This record gives sequence, structure tokens and C-alpha cells, in this order.
Amino acid sequence: MRLILARMPALDAALIRFDSWWSGRSRREQVMLGGLALFLAALVLIFGIVKPLQSARAAALQDIRTYETLTARIRAAGTLSAGQPQRRQGSPNDVITGSAPGFGLTATVSAIPGGARATIADGSYDSVMAWLADLSATSSLRIKRVDLQKAAAPGHVGATVDFGG
Repeated sequence: MRLILARMPALDAALIRFDSWWSGRSRREQVMLGGLALFLAALVLIFGIVKPLQSARAAALQDIRTYETLTARIRAAGTLSAGQPQRRQGSPNDVITGSAPGFGLTATVSAIPGGARATIADGSYDSVMAWLADLSATSSLRIKRVDLQKAAAPGHVGATVDFGG
């Protein structure tokens, strides 16, 4: 393979002028100018390349966290179905205690004026939310108040839920 280099008179003239200017500097000035050139190159490298890359990486990681959170919420919500879910029948106590085991939860139910109070000692956050969504969709019980407490295990909560009719 043959490489053809074109001579450029303007570039040659500029290099000759630079060489004569550089040769006219003392050794001390050449070292100082070389150090200045290195310093400017480092600044360009840091603020022109490294910092923008770090900023873009941080933004990408934040986007990943956002989309992972959205994906987890969508998965926790379940699938959409065209048909209506089967309605749960019975007393609030029967409805609550009958639905909790399907989500891996153990509910303690007590009567309160105008409804029932369910207490979940420990359950995963996703299971508790899915259970509440299921009860809202499949029964006439309506959630009046929810009190969540963080449990010792990561992702687990204790819940007290007041239901009304």
C-alpha cells in the first residue's frame, strides 16, 4: 500500500515560524511553556471529557433506578384482565382472613365501629400492597386508614389497616 502525503505550504510555513519562535526561547521559558501546555491539556481533559462523562453516567444510573422502580411497581400491580374478579362474600372478618393467606400474610382482625381493623405483624411491602389492592377490587370493604411501620428485615413492614363498609 502506498501512502501519499500532500504537502501543504501554509502548514509548512506555520511550523517553520513556530520552530524559529520556540528556538528563540531560553531553556527556562521552554520548560515553563511546556508546563503551561501540560496544565491546559489536563484542564481540557478533566473539564472537557472526564466531568461530562461522569455527569452522563450519573444521569444514566438515575434513569436506570427510575425505570427499575417503575418496573417493580408494574410487576407488583399484576396483570390486567378483561373480566371482573370474583367478589368476596361474607363478613369483613371472613373476607380479610380469607384473602390474606393468598399473599403470604397473616392478618389479625378486630371489630371497630363501622368496620374492621386488620393487623399484619410482618409481611413484604409488595405483598401488603397487593393484598390491599386485591381487597379493594374484590370486596365491598373500603380502606379508611393505613399505618405502615418498617420491620427489621429489608423490604418488610408491619401494617394496621382500618376498613369500612
